[in-house]
Amino acid sequence: MIGPGACIGILGGGQLGRMTAIAAARLGYRCIVLAPEPECIAGDVAFARIEADYENEAALAEFARRVQVATIEFENVPAASLRFLGQRVPTRPAAAILDVTQDRLAEKCFVAVQGIAVADHAAVDDPATLEAALGTLGPASILKTRRMGYDGKGQVHLDDTSPQRAWDALGRVPSILERRVAFACEISVIVARSPSGRIACYPPVLNGHRDGILRRTTAPAAIPDALADEARAIAGRLARALRLEGLLAVEMFVTEDGRILVNELAPRPHNSGHWSIDASGCDQFEQLVRAICDLPLGDPTPFAHAVMDNLIGEEVRDWPTLLAEPGARLHLYGKSEIRAGRKMGHVTRIRPQVP
Repeated sequence: MIGPGACIGILGGGQLGRMTAIAAARLGYRCIVLAPEPECIAGDVAFARIEADYENEAALAEFARRVQVATIEFENVPAASLRFLGQRVPTRPAAAILDVTQDRLAEKCFVAVQGIAVADHAAVDDPATLEAALGTLGPASILKTRRMGYDGKGQVHLDDTSPQRAWDALGRVPSILERRVAFACEISVIVARSPSGRIACYPPVLNGHRDGILRRTTAPAAIPDALADEARAIAGRLARALRLEGLLAVEMFVTEDGRILVNELAPRPHNSGHWSIDASGCDQFEQLVRAICDLPLGDPTPFAHAVMDNLIGEEVRDWPTLLAEPGARLHLYGKSEIRAGRKMGHVTRIRPQVP
């Protein structure tokens, strides 16, 4: 157990790191943030920050000397950097988890090996393998880069363009072709697992996307109890299989015939868990701190229904209206530049649970 008063290291300087540092401070921890960007909104609320590239071994060694445990706030931290840190300080999650979750093909293979369903897919390494995959999966498919895709980036719908143009558009890099899923809804479950093996699952939530970006999360999802239980069981099984220490967000499709397919994994706090700040007994950021420090895990049960809306780009300019709205919980991330598609904050609206 790593008790209050210790220092937690966070790799990454964005809003997830910012909210983690705020939660850690509530429990008496200090945080040091390492990130390369001059603007570091996580560093704004942390005890200290180190401005350096993630591959800078001198900076990583200094970081390791000053913290008792290290975590990540986005999953594209180089796994090699986490391995370097792991030789000096506990890293939660471990680099081996990033080896799985940073590669869409490796991730799908890992999930399938656990006996959990995923979308039909095929590896694509060149135009020839793309044509062969299309022959098997059909044109109603999505070509995705194996690495570095997020918020709808790094993917092309094949029924919108030719295979060659899709391959060129993604930069001719190793990719994966996925058959498009006819789904009734998209859900996600966030699960925490501590080094002692304790597990806590948040309820499944309903997610709505636009242009590849999460726009709204409704918690809990209005799905049958049996389906919700299955989703939580899947998340717990994956956390155990990965030997997770920290948080894991499991994004899933519910098909029109009632099956669950796992779409993606993220071993960190997740946008779809922001509702928990205002409507659960222990929010996802405090849960991350509890998990990586091997404290008792908090109660993830919601005490209210919640609807969380992201504020994207210019939408953040509505903050005066949102502040004046009764019952609206506004969270602004402190980003200085408004850009199209950029997450600037979120607002959560809650209503009491009906007994």
